[in-house]
Amino acid sequence: MDLVSDQGLRIDGRRPKELRKIRCKLGVFAQPEGSAYLEQGNTKVLAAVYGPHQVRNRSKALHDAAVVNCQYSMATFSTFERKRRPRGDIKSTEMTLHLKQAMQASIKTELYPYSQIDIYLEVLQADGGNYCACVNAATLALVDAGIPLKEYVIGCTASLGNGDVPLIDVSHLEETMGGSNLTVAVLPLSGQIAVLEMSQKFHVDHLSLVLNEALDGCRRIYEILNDTVKNHLSEIGAISGWGKSDL
Repeated sequence: MDLVSDQGLRIDGRRPKELRKIRCKLGVFAQPEGSAYLEQGNTKVLAAVYGPHQVRNRSKALHDAAVVNCQYSMATFSTFERKRRPRGDIKSTEMTLHLKQAMQASIKTELYPYSQIDIYLEVLQADGGNYCACVNAATLALVDAGIPLKEYVIGCTASLGNGDVPLIDVSHLEETMGGSNLTVAVLPLSGQIAVLEMSQKFHVDHLSLVLNEALDGCRRIYEILNDTVKNHLSEIGAISGWGKSDL
């Protein structure tokens, strides 16, 4: 089945280089230091950040940096088939490691020696790009927690439709019916790539094209998330009586 029609539209009606609709909110929970909710298309994720706090296992404490602990899980109702193990399986463990790698690239861990930062991600509804949605939600939660960041870390996926048409922000249907998918987590201002993963091999002639589209998607998502953070700070400022010049 062709992923792009003769009219240049994808299965869900988007153009090849069009992102899914992104909706997000900071400060959705009162208990954690920071939290965020993010919808990227039909993929919905909650993120919560606790810390910095004292390392629970002192043997794992670092004298020159904070320990970043990530936990990824999926709600049992997040997919069409009931998920028996929301966490602890091979896929969740792999996702957790990649999330930790992306967060460590962004957080200024050197400011918190002998400390620990916990990041919890829960996928409420899965429709493709789960990892990228979690990276984006975790970034917002870290900002809400006031954790110093080198810069945002943003995730986006890309693929090829009809053999040679680059697609960005791939949905679950496109993941399963298309070819190889490329997933990146990048620091968009500096252009540093924190995580890069391919579901299958890409032809060398196509790799740079798909990678550039994924990086462009990250930059566009960054602008959306940054605007959300600015609006959130403006709302806090209005409640607290701060002026715009103070933000």
